[in-house]
Amino acid sequence: MPKITYIDAAGTARTVEGSVGATVMETALRNNVPGIDAECGGACACATCHVYVADDWAERVGPAEDMEQDMLDFASDVRATSRLSCQIKIAPEFDGLTVHTPARQG
Repeated sequence: MPKITYIDAAGTARTVEGSVGATVMETALRNNVPGIDAECGGACACATCHVYVADDWAERVGPAEDMEQDMLDFASDVRATSRLSCQIKIAPEFDGLTVHTPARQG
């Protein structure tokens, strides 16, 4: 199972196992990772699961698609590597993926 590391705004890292096909958001919620609110439950209808993909993973994870980019307009402190974690599906090659959660969602 791929391991995903979530680093919060204070710098605390939590590494959890994710299931292939699940999203980074679902994995965070199942493992009680703080910093991801996921108010819409993964429907890409809000920006409360906003994360920053670590620079060395950004190309492998890929950019946000149009609908996701539209939702990121509602996120705080959007950066070049911003993604909605509900839109990142875990693949076997994502073992070791690192994402950072912003200081606040929405």
